[in-house]
Amino acid sequence: MVIVIKKNATEEQIIEITNRLEDYGFDVHRSDGRQRTILGAIGVQHDFDTRKIKIMDGVADVYRITAPYKLASRSFQREDTQITIKDVVISSEKINMISGPCSIENEDQMFTLAETVAKSGAKILRGGAYKPRTSPYSFQGLGEEGLKLIRKAADEFGLIVITEILQIDQIDALTKYADILQVGARNMQNFALLKEIGKTRTPVMLKRGLSARIEEFLMSAEYVLANGNKEVFLCERGIRTFETMTRNTFDLSAIPVVHEKSHLPIFADPSHATGLRSQVPPMARAAVAAGADGLMIEIHNEPEKALSDGPQALLPDEYLDLMDELRMIAKAIGKEFA
Repeated sequence: MVIVIKKNATEEQIIEITNRLEDYGFDVHRSDGRQRTILGAIGVQHDFDTRKIKIMDGVADVYRITAPYKLASRSFQREDTQITIKDVVISSEKINMISGPCSIENEDQMFTLAETVAKSGAKILRGGAYKPRTSPYSFQGLGEEGLKLIRKAADEFGLIVITEILQIDQIDALTKYADILQVGARNMQNFALLKEIGKTRTPVMLKRGLSARIEEFLMSAEYVLANGNKEVFLCERGIRTFETMTRNTFDLSAIPVVHEKSHLPIFADPSHATGLRSQVPPMARAAVAAGADGLMIEIHNEPEKALSDGPQALLPDEYLDLMDELRMIAKAIGKEFA
């Protein structure tokens, strides 16, 4: 349930309300918005009498959240979440760009692409050090050596780093080098991993699962939020349908739906959604028009030699041209790139 605090309530009253809720067995999460403070009381107590809390000093209102995702819902937090990482702010106010190769391959590759990302005006460099591959014989990533390379390249060009986490025992290594942890589609419902990531305070980008409904997507975010990590944003990357002409079916409708249901920012990944270089620019343009809070786009200076996902990677010049187009679309809908 949600407890709305009166505007003139004192900090002592808020603490007393929190303590009372905890005495009743609830896990309490506080949200201080620009206009109000609310407390989210999480715990299954269907017969709980909300009047016990409503009569307390400092309480304006009490109501139940009907959605299964509590902390991720608009009922818990009406204002859009903002995540600040160094000088980068992820929010609904400006569009952020995440760019880079699918896999970290070598130092020359990472420095070349990091320079392109910086030249484009983007601030977040991507690259996989641990790769979840369909075939056990495919390139699995460089591991910690790759993390060192992407960190070095990012620092050289004033960028921050996002990279994918596959399992719990990688948390310490990844949080040492990365600014954002990416939870890939295959791990969206790896609840043990989500719980442990929730115990960190490293920002998390959660990608939608291959066949996940939007409610399931938000429930996975709930696992991270419920374990204490509030720095969560989402990424639509296409879902598996009967269609075979593209790698996945890009569900652009998820963007406005998530904005309606949740306060969490949502990015779009047209590279993995389509799997085809020629389809990435039109889908990127569509995602900006649909209101995405950011994009993730794969680039490679030699995609024909890429160790993973070369067919969907844009060449540096193609990427820079696309960025110019995206800025015009953003301006047309009253937004701009960060």
